[in-house]
Amino acid sequence: MVRERFAETQKKFIRGILFIIAITLSIVFIFGDHGLLQLYKLKKERSEIQKHISKLRENREQLISEKNRLENDLEYIEKLAREKYRMAKPGEKVFKVIPKQNNQDSNK
Repeated sequence: MVRERFAETQKKFIRGILFIIAITLSIVFIFGDHGLLQLYKLKKERSEIQKHISKLRENREQLISEKNRLENDLEYIEKLAREKYRMAKPGEKVFKVIPKQNNQDSNK
C-alpha cells in the first residue's frame, strides 16, 4: 500500500516535470530567438524589402529611359526647355497666363 502511494506520487511528479519541460520548450519554440514569432517578423520584413526593391527597379528603368530620351530625342529636349525652363527660340515671344481672381479676392 505504501509502495503503491509512492509509485503513484512518483508518476505524478514525473508527469509534472514532463509537463513543465513541454511548456518551456513550447515557449522557446514560439518566442525564442529562432522561434515562430521571429520567423514571422523576418518573413514580413523580407516581403517589405522585396516590394521596395521592385519599386527601386521600376524607378531605375524610368530614369534610364529618361536618360536615353535626353541623349537622343531633340524634340523632347526642346519640349523640356520650353516647359520647364521657359526658353524660346530667337524671335519668339513667351506669354505668361495669369489666372483670373474671384470677385471676393479683388474686393479685398
